[in-house]
Amino acid sequence: MLFHHQCFARRLTRSLAVVSRSHPSPDLNSAGPFQIFDREAKRMQKDRAARKNHGARSRTVDYVFDEVAEGLFVRFEDIKRKFDTLLELGSGAGRFSKLLETQHTRKSVLLDCSRESLYRDENRGFEVLIDRINYDEERLLEAVQPNSQEAIVSCLSLHWVNDLPGILVQIKEALKPDGLFLGALLGGETLFELRTSLQLAQVDREGGISPHISPMTDIRDMSNLMGRAGFNLITVDLDEITCGYPSMWELMDDLRDMGESNAVLGRPHFIHRDTLAAASAIYKEMYGNEDGSIPATFQVIYLIGWKPAATQPKPLPRGSAKTNLKDIL
Repeated sequence: MLFHHQCFARRLTRSLAVVSRSHPSPDLNSAGPFQIFDREAKRMQKDRAARKNHGARSRTVDYVFDEVAEGLFVRFEDIKRKFDTLLELGSGAGRFSKLLETQHTRKSVLLDCSRESLYRDENRGFEVLIDRINYDEERLLEAVQPNSQEAIVSCLSLHWVNDLPGILVQIKEALKPDGLFLGALLGGETLFELRTSLQLAQVDREGGISPHISPMTDIRDMSNLMGRAGFNLITVDLDEITCGYPSMWELMDDLRDMGESNAVLGRPHFIHRDTLAAASAIYKEMYGNEDGSIPATFQVIYLIGWKPAATQPKPLPRGSAKTNLKDIL
């Protein structure tokens, strides 16, 4: 099992051309009717992580994002179409866009609520032209016009959105007819080892449970949500990434430096030291590897959907088949 600093070694080096623009800083807590997450706290967490050691520490812990970006890129390459412009929603430093070459698209637009994350790698790693928009992902249609985007890609940002059905509708509305949405978000089994250990420790030491890990969606819901948002030709699949860490403390340090700390409204702002110590012991006892390290599982849900268009293939009318299924079987 690999330790956290060895999980993923693949990196790509690209040349750069940059075009920049910015929008006024958004009021992140004013979007949408559903409030589960503190969006302002999330922006601050991402800003702080990107600033640490001038971004050096943030780049070190990009391994999960980079692995998921490569998974998205594999799916993107299977789509035999070149896009003139692509929008990366909740882009951070542009992890997916760094994989793009001019044979895929001419320009990528990065959109993220965190200005520090957005400009962390301003002049490194890109081959395609880059434009940047500093705006809240939850208010996509304030940042871009409806029916304006050929493709929208989101790599591990939608699990922090308050109104997931609403942002899927916004993505569909922002796309041109027959436009592509390609996304990845963390699923409900993500970090189940850490969640279980913290809950057991808190019940034992404090007599109750507080929300220390964010609620996440389930793969069974995503097909329905994509369909309700109005997408066609939907594909949803699941993958898991397991990383090894020396202990729970290194895992929590990496999550903080990724900008992935808890941002649930009403969350406790500290955890008692003895509760954390108990959780670390429980984690190692229940899930520890033979070499003394611990595993941490990241469940990733991949999404593909297309905005409806008259040119898309349609199913044949019911009863029009000319071959009997029994003859095939």
